Amino acid sequence: MNYLFAVSLLWAFSFGLIKGQLTGLDAGWVSLIRLTLSFLIFLPFLFRVRQGLSPKILIQLAGIGGIQFGLMYILYIRSYHWLQAWQVALFTVSTPLYVMILHDGVRRRFHLRAVLAVVLVVLAASWIVYQPDKEYVWSVGFLLIQGANIAFAAGQVAYKLFREKHDDIPDRAYMAIAYGGAVVIALLYVGVTGPLTWPAPGPQQMLTLLYLGVVATGIGFWGWNKGAVRVNGAVLSIFNNLKIPLAILVSIFIFKEKADWWRLLSGSVIMGVALYLALKPAEKRA
Repeated sequence: MNYLFAVSLLWAFSFGLIKGQLTGLDAGWVSLIRLTLSFLIFLPFLFRVRQGLSPKILIQLAGIGGIQFGLMYILYIRSYHWLQAWQVALFTVSTPLYVMILHDGVRRRFHLRAVLAVVLVVLAASWIVYQPDKEYVWSVGFLLIQGANIAFAAGQVAYKLFREKHDDIPDRAYMAIAYGGAVVIALLYVGVTGPLTWPAPGPQQMLTLLYLGVVATGIGFWGWNKGAVRVNGAVLSIFNNLKIPLAILVSIFIFKEKADWWRLLSGSVIMGVALYLALKPAEKRA
């Protein structure tokens, strides 16, 4: 669980950076650059692996990475063309529902306590980021975010299930293959939609891409998937929304933005209750 918390804190910085620095760049190129950087920093770990990488495993991991990182990033970054950063944060709150449905659906089991915990965390996150004085438009951006949420949920659940069967190789080697699959998806997207010319980002944009590619994406998703393997489905679902109150705290203290403290504190308490329900062991039946 420590991995999930650390990565949630790391990702709390991403909302403002993407909206403030990268909205003028093509979504495909932004995704491709970030994912290529992630792939390159993990590639050396793949070279050390001598056994256990059959063609089936390579295809499975590349497919997982292509969905969880490649497709998700393209849809996510593209949504900023229609949405403000706070709207993106609001529309991502549904991710825990997708994680729970996919995880427990594959296992064909649903626990009332887990369902209650996930519903609570979704409501709490919605309460925190909802702004009553803003106009909400269910636009293309909303649909793109939901697609990104589903892709991210499907990828992390698939990786968790994959690692339960294959635990003989470190996560960092597996993640290199997953990032490779994501790079292929991003390349296909850029090739089909264009433009094919280098976007020529400015110095600040290059620094932002470097941070997002190496730290937020590369190290972040490695830590997230590593943590996902170690917790149950309900806890994993809940941590998908923990980044929201953390992102608001970052926006307050780092980016000097204003926030509704009552919503933040009350919503965070509800999230804490949801996490307690998810962590509490189920009662044994006689």
